[in-house]
Amino acid sequence: MAKNRDLLAIGHSAHDYIIRVPEFPKANFSAPITNMKTFNGGAAANVACVGAKLGLKTSLVSAVGGDFKKTEYYEHMQNLGIDTESLIIVPGEATPTAFVLTDDNGDQISYFYWGAAREFAESKVPTSAIKNATAVHLATGDPDYNWKCSEEAKNEDILVSFDPGQDLGMYDTKKLKDVIENTTILFANHHEIERILDALEVDLDGLRELGPKIIVKTCGANGSEIYSNEDKIKIDAITREAVDPTGAGDSYRAGFLSRFLNGESLEESAKFASSVSSFIVEHQGCQTNMPSFDDAFERMNGFY
Repeated sequence: MAKNRDLLAIGHSAHDYIIRVPEFPKANFSAPITNMKTFNGGAAANVACVGAKLGLKTSLVSAVGGDFKKTEYYEHMQNLGIDTESLIIVPGEATPTAFVLTDDNGDQISYFYWGAAREFAESKVPTSAIKNATAVHLATGDPDYNWKCSEEAKNEDILVSFDPGQDLGMYDTKKLKDVIENTTILFANHHEIERILDALEVDLDGLRELGPKIIVKTCGANGSEIYSNEDKIKIDAITREAVDPTGAGDSYRAGFLSRFLNGESLEESAKFASSVSSFIVEHQGCQTNMPSFDDAFERMNGFY
């Protein structure tokens, strides 16, 4: 069966409130907000949108509010050519909303209103959308729904990438192991990797034996590390003045997959991913400064 989509992203689409504060307050205290803006976000949507901007044919499964198709965000997705036929529309509910607070040290605290995304728990696996994709990316979302989608994708012999992100704490040990066993590429930052290793009581080699052929660990300004059958690959970050780090990880995943799915090496894919994420942090918002393929490729070649 011919595949009409390169990448299906499954998980949240959200409205992001990006908030800057000098410092996080203690309990029962307050802190002034120095800046607040609203942007398009949600980990799965970020991957789908950035991937589409880079030239991938992407599709998206998210649970969104009843009025979502009337929003600028939906129009933005349509303009990028994203297949949104499998969106889960929930009348009478709001589209998920994230409140992301960043302090002067660059640390973040996030609050997330699930809203329509609670519908994931009762939704059927998007079998047709999965079968129509070369790869499936599981982003933040309902753990059980992600597991069911990973089962379907694995049964269809489709590449599965998995990024539990800040929802990692929602996975009990069994569910985390179940999803990882179906995963081809595991993406996580260095904090999350340590939590996964502790939860599953394995080292990196043991984690790879469970399922993922490739583990991509992102380390912020310290770059990224890729573990596979090859030797460990260490990639320096392309550093730019970070106006807002929100969405850098999602854009890295989109950049990596855009190259890897086109047959590039792990090293080349990671270098390109670093270039893509360097654009995102230059502006507030996860999708405000999405680079074209040519822009990201030129910056990559100018750095490495």
